[in-house]
Amino acid sequence: MRVVLISTPIGFLGSGKGGGVELTLNSLVSGLLSLGHSVEVIAPKNSKLYSGNEKATLYLVDGEDQISWQHQNYNSPVSIPENSLLVGMLEKGLDLAKKADVLLNMSYDWLPIWMTLNVDIPIAHIISMGSESSVISNLISKVYAKHPYNFAFHSKIQADDYPFIKKPIIIGNGFKLDNYTFQNSLNGPLAWVGRVAPEKGLEDAVYVANKLGEKLKVWGVKEDEIYASKIEQSFPKGTIDWMGFLSTNELQEELGKCRALLNTPKWNEAFGNVVVEALACGVPVIAYKRGGPSEIIQHGETGYLVDPDDKNNMLSYVEIIEKIERKKCREWVEKNASTDIFANKVVNWLNKAIDESK
Repeated sequence: MRVVLISTPIGFLGSGKGGGVELTLNSLVSGLLSLGHSVEVIAPKNSKLYSGNEKATLYLVDGEDQISWQHQNYNSPVSIPENSLLVGMLEKGLDLAKKADVLLNMSYDWLPIWMTLNVDIPIAHIISMGSESSVISNLISKVYAKHPYNFAFHSKIQADDYPFIKKPIIIGNGFKLDNYTFQNSLNGPLAWVGRVAPEKGLEDAVYVANKLGEKLKVWGVKEDEIYASKIEQSFPKGTIDWMGFLSTNELQEELGKCRALLNTPKWNEAFGNVVVEALACGVPVIAYKRGGPSEIIQHGETGYLVDPDDKNNMLSYVEIIEKIERKKCREWVEKNASTDIFANKVVNWLNKAIDESK
């Protein structure tokens, strides 16, 4: 199969701005290459693929980023900036896809989904969020009615955000396990990983660490500096140990030293990449029972699921985290979320989309 893949129009690959899409894209490229498929990636200028993905052809496009739908109102109109990066990537993708089997879109935006109705080339979409936009959800409904195999979701709970999709295609996600080292660190610090933005709920994790008289190690891009500063000022100085954004290799080495990852989203995460990354290192996860993490974590086996927004409930589980066998965390990832498992699911789905388009 020859696959042309369009990246997120929010930040170049390696910047951390694209959130989980960056990791998902690289994992998928790795898995597809491993299975013998041909992959071409269209991404913003300055993007780099992970080491090991050199066999994929990378095309770089310059232009202005889209505004993330996470940071707009549900009823906001579609906005396309002048010299749009998304338009440029889509133009390049449609041109390359003339000689390919499928165009695979990983950007959560209106334009590529609309194009599905207006070109003969099959365009498949990995939907990376729950329903964050009225205009996009309405369009997905319209396209789904004609092309039901052209959409895939990371988790069942994410797909449930789109009630008109009766038989969702669930592909999960995958991780190159060679990039994650198991560590049996029972007495390390508490960790939190993610974009530092209001929907990620960092303040709840800081609350737990502060109650225990500990520092919380925080990894990720400070997407909202005002929000980050507000949290810092709400707790004793030094409670947050800002670690910045690290590459996967650097992050997993440090994350593996932690005794638990706290996951505190205020919205329905589509999947929860950082949850699986922690598990791959042997780090149990305590997460709000909300979104994708609630389908990943095996309560009492690989971590604990907490009533949403119940900080004290989360605190009580931190105090018994040593009951979790760390090797079971790693074993779950090996059985459920390798790059090959993920890529096989994607290939099976893409074949359906391709066949339906003929």
